[in-house]
Amino acid sequence: MKRVAGRLMHSPEGVAGLCLIVLLAAMAFAAPLFYPGDPLAIVGRALTAPFTDPALPLGTDRLGRDVAAGLMHGARTSLLVGLATALIALAAGTLVGTVAGLAGGLMDEALMRVVDAFQIVPGILLALAFVSVTGASLPVIILAIALGAWTGPARLVRAEVLSIRERDYVAAARVIGMHPAEVALREVLPNALPPVLALTAVIVATAVLVEAALSFLGLGDPNVVTWGSMIAEGRNVLRTAPHLSMVPGLGLVATVLGVYLLGEGLADAMAGRKARG
Repeated sequence: MKRVAGRLMHSPEGVAGLCLIVLLAAMAFAAPLFYPGDPLAIVGRALTAPFTDPALPLGTDRLGRDVAAGLMHGARTSLLVGLATALIALAAGTLVGTVAGLAGGLMDEALMRVVDAFQIVPGILLALAFVSVTGASLPVIILAIALGAWTGPARLVRAEVLSIRERDYVAAARVIGMHPAEVALREVLPNALPPVLALTAVIVATAVLVEAALSFLGLGDPNVVTWGSMIAEGRNVLRTAPHLSMVPGLGLVATVLGVYLLGEGLADAMAGRKARG
């Protein structure tokens, strides 16, 4: 881990991504300190211009809500959705891929057909259908996005397990009578997971964008402020107050860019590649 961290610190992409993610995380954690009230509460005159009121540095939207409060609390929502979705998708994908790779035969075939069925439907359409049927709430949205994100880790874990299960140290573990579950946890998974972790950045970035799209379409949680809902609200006054959509839009761009750059840096660090010149 120390070597990986050292390589990451020598990667321009990794350092840039880490700085962006740390900044966004600081915004998310500091939101309740700077804006302890309800970020959806009306706090002033509608469409107050930015930098005209010290108490409202980014102004207000067309309903009189604080844009800066929405931006900071929206960071909490985006990071929560991204990380929770990645955790669920990686856990489900790792379980399915490990079982399929180790079991083989009919079990492998059946599980891969399930994976194929989920991959046929684009993740955004699956999330739209799921949220439309069950109703919009943050846990439901996270689960809906994870339903379309677990198949990638499942396929990659299966491929890694198929390669690892025939190696000498795995065969030796079986010969000495180690339980199959213990073989999977101690010998197979530790060697199969590093390539899978590189997918985390893609899953987080995709989840953030899908959540924003759902909120933009009016399928987000109405009780939670999100950057997608702020962009949707701002489009109604795009000509007179373009900053209402631009500010949360820049937040989305910074999040996705930071996650992508950090993922690139981590992938290079885990592969032992030096920083590109």
